[in-house]
Amino acid sequence: MNFKIAQKIIDLITLEDSGKPFDFATKLNISERMLYKYLSELKTEFKAPIKYSRQKKSYFFDGKGELVLRWQEKIKVLPE
Repeated sequence: MNFKIAQKIIDLITLEDSGKPFDFATKLNISERMLYKYLSELKTEFKAPIKYSRQKKSYFFDGKGELVLRWQEKIKVLPE
């Protein structure tokens, strides 16, 4: 999985600006088939609740939360 492409997929889904699958794949400069592979992997491996709205003609996350594919430092919490 190319994580730059995966992050762009996540960003466009978060903005609900993906468009139809063909348009989405074109924005990412990948094939529609490859797009479906990425979406499948995000859904299965990362448990991302990705859905498609025919009304909005865009993918969206069905739930609260966020999917972030980058290193994030943990903040050490001191006991009280």
